[in-house]
Amino acid sequence: MSNNSQLSGEVFSPSDDIVSQTAVKDWDALREFAENDLEGFWANEASQLHWFQKWDKVLDDSNKPFYKWFTGGKVNISYNCLDLHAQTARRNKLALLWEGEKGEFRSFSYFALKREVCKFANVLKSLGVQKGDRVTIYMGRIPELPMAMLACARIGAIHSVVYGGFTVEALHERLEDSQSKVLIVADGSYQRGKIVPLKAIADEALQRAATVQSVLVVKRTGEPVNMEFGRDMWLHELMSLPIASTTCSMEIMDAEDPLFILYTSGTTGKPKAILHTHGGYMVGTYSTLKYVFDVKEEDRYWCAADPGWITGHSYIVYGPLLNGLTSFMYEGAPNYPYPNRWWQMIEKWGINILYTAPTAIRGLMRFGENWPNRHDLSSLRLLGSVGEPINPEAWKWYHRVIGKGNCPIMDTWWQTETGMFMITPFPVSPLKPGSGTKPFPGVKMDILNEDGKPVKPDEEGFLVVQSPWPAMMRTIYNDPERYINQYWSRYPGCYLTGDSARKDKDGYYWIIGRVDDVIKVSGYRLGTAEIESALVSHHFVSEAAAIGLPHEVKGNAIYAYVILKSGVEYTDRLLDELRAHVAHELGPIAKPDYIEIVDSLPKTRSGKIMRRVLKAKALGQDPGNLSTLEE
Repeated sequence: MSNNSQLSGEVFSPSDDIVSQTAVKDWDALREFAENDLEGFWANEASQLHWFQKWDKVLDDSNKPFYKWFTGGKVNISYNCLDLHAQTARRNKLALLWEGEKGEFRSFSYFALKREVCKFANVLKSLGVQKGDRVTIYMGRIPELPMAMLACARIGAIHSVVYGGFTVEALHERLEDSQSKVLIVADGSYQRGKIVPLKAIADEALQRAATVQSVLVVKRTGEPVNMEFGRDMWLHELMSLPIASTTCSMEIMDAEDPLFILYTSGTTGKPKAILHTHGGYMVGTYSTLKYVFDVKEEDRYWCAADPGWITGHSYIVYGPLLNGLTSFMYEGAPNYPYPNRWWQMIEKWGINILYTAPTAIRGLMRFGENWPNRHDLSSLRLLGSVGEPINPEAWKWYHRVIGKGNCPIMDTWWQTETGMFMITPFPVSPLKPGSGTKPFPGVKMDILNEDGKPVKPDEEGFLVVQSPWPAMMRTIYNDPERYINQYWSRYPGCYLTGDSARKDKDGYYWIIGRVDDVIKVSGYRLGTAEIESALVSHHFVSEAAAIGLPHEVKGNAIYAYVILKSGVEYTDRLLDELRAHVAHELGPIAKPDYIEIVDSLPKTRSGKIMRRVLKAKALGQDPGNLSTLEE
């Protein structure tokens, strides 16, 4: 750690070695260029990719908030991910490296991956899939998942990936809403040594999904499954037929043609079908990954998310392949069969960049430092964080234990809706644990109060985006009115993120959490993330969740759920100590009224704590739709 005299608070500055290796050193100049010439900046990024026909206009804002990017441009994202590299020296470079939960591995060069994707695309065409048709994909973390996505993109079909842990109702709801023609499903998936019966779940969902005409089944587990005659087909059998040629003509897409729909994980309300397009999304994911992780030709990059979430779409599949990287993908749980599984794979495969969620980091923290210290993690150059605000304690552990104090942490804030990183550091940025630093070049953001005025430094408010960006969602599929009402109606001309945040005097952004996750106690607004972070900073606490419950006097009482670290014994005295600790860290107003020790917390499949479930349980109410709940 080095103290940066110009910045307030605890600051970690990058080493001279990191700075010397970084391709872009003058980020201020890049930001200035983007600020002064937004369209010129993004046009410059777009020009580094392949277009069958150049765009007429970079940004069309004639029908706000339905912005369009690179209008008139003809493109295909699958071509840029595969064909472009297969024509160069990268053709024999590893595009995808995969390890299964049981230890088996598969690898695909850019040439080989293109070949498999072409065969897959031809199979889809043989089933009558055409440009604009929706194809739902439902499987675990296996290579066939990104192949299916790229095959859809190649022929102009719109893919809708449903996370392989979702249950019948969630799958049925998404099949119906998207009106999918084809479902691609695995026979099952492995999770902690057990088989998740994906095909059986799909069969039940399909009983009520009238639009699905064909089901492609991927063999993963080899477990016996029901195959309905005339509807269900094994993918491997079709891939061996003459129809599955290794060449497949490219559908030339308009930049604004839909690429995929992806449903938000739904911590509240009905999931929204977020629509992204070929052109703008491609440019956004390509440039953000390139700059933020300073990607190099020789890098092995691992985003430890699931392809079923936007993080997996943008930064396991599309972003890495657009940049010609080797993307590593792992099937199973972080601590299966032992808590060193991740560290073992980093050592084994020589991973240079690890990008994961605070939930995973905190989960692995519970097992202490000995497990990672058994392994050589010196290949790591950069670390990343995504999905929710990372508490300073977890940040420091990640930096010190995993990065050995040498790896800057790219703490990124973005959403399914934004498609790409929005607030993020760069490898040369001075870092403050818990802050995502500043917006990406070409992204204009601010924090507003109830009246739409910018808040003062260190005041909390509503996080908004004040200018369009290429990878932005175009609408909510089949519900443009909801798109306007939810995101653009509160502050005209600004995209409302739904998150609360503050900005310190150095201009660094601190995400507090969802606006819905703010507890008002005696007139004071307290972010659940702040209370949770204070609890986790106690040396006995591994994870925490905080909710507000109605209180006659204070408006809300703070109720906290805590997971203790391995080996820590519960005592009443410990509870008092934890309450006092929060009061010390945040002030007496934030002291939890109740603390309950638990073994686990309800989370969405993407790792976000479902506070509404905790609240419903505490109040004795119906928790509502639990289809997004992790088992």
